[in-house]
Amino acid sequence: MTITSIKNDLTRASRESYAVPLYDVFDQIGVDGVLEAAENKKAPVIMGIYSGAKVMHYAAAFTAYLRARAERSCVPVSIMLDHGASVDQCLYALECGFTDVMYDGSSLSIEENIENTRKVVQAAHACGAAVEAELGHVGSGSEYDAYGGLRHGFTNPDMVEKFIAETGIDFLAIAFGNAHGMYKGEPHLDLDLVKEIRHRVEIPLVMHGGTGLEDHQYREVIKAGIAKINLFTVIHNEATRRMVLVAQEKNASMFSFTDQEQTAYRDVCEHYLDVLEAAGKAACD
Repeated sequence: MTITSIKNDLTRASRESYAVPLYDVFDQIGVDGVLEAAENKKAPVIMGIYSGAKVMHYAAAFTAYLRARAERSCVPVSIMLDHGASVDQCLYALECGFTDVMYDGSSLSIEENIENTRKVVQAAHACGAAVEAELGHVGSGSEYDAYGGLRHGFTNPDMVEKFIAETGIDFLAIAFGNAHGMYKGEPHLDLDLVKEIRHRVEIPLVMHGGTGLEDHQYREVIKAGIAKINLFTVIHNEATRRMVLVAQEKNASMFSFTDQEQTAYRDVCEHYLDVLEAAGKAACD
């Protein structure tokens, strides 16, 4: 299975009511854990590279490794820039071989967001990549009580059709009570807002800040209309927990730490491929 844009898989997920996860990766070990999980579960998967991560300083080399590993996989694998911070950074990611990019202009005015997103779309579509953008603003879970519970930053459903039409994006990330990282307090997700937006648009909808929900909440979010869910903090926390435990063992070594990182990625990713019902959605001969 060659490495590919996630567009077709997300379109199918949106149509058939399941979600494809994006797992952020920062090194070879995490990549190997994600691919092992996807192959074990026969599922499509997106490996995300966060725009602010140190790995972006050598993105060309890291992407070459990702592509080499993905091209040997038997499932569809995509590489996406997560929260692209500028038009130039998105263009650089495309040059490095990313299959898809997210441009995040959610903190800008709607006019600037549309203008910049349109530039990214034109460049990405010219090389066969898909583009995700964000309308509304998904904040941090540590500040959730100051905005999420007060509905600050929620996506305005009256703006989505205009935004999509004027940018030509392929996927839309929306804010409906979700948050990055662990929630401070109980998450309050406006599923009616998701349903209203889904009713208005045909392109797949995206949830950022997938960590911190109960399994049944993910299924409710998908039923409401979400087709892609980003996850990292839950993987980071589990890998850290396992590393702390192994550090207490008498014969702990660097290799025992890296083993824990890889198996944490594998185990957590497998769990969410099942929960999001992406498992079994890809042939793996």
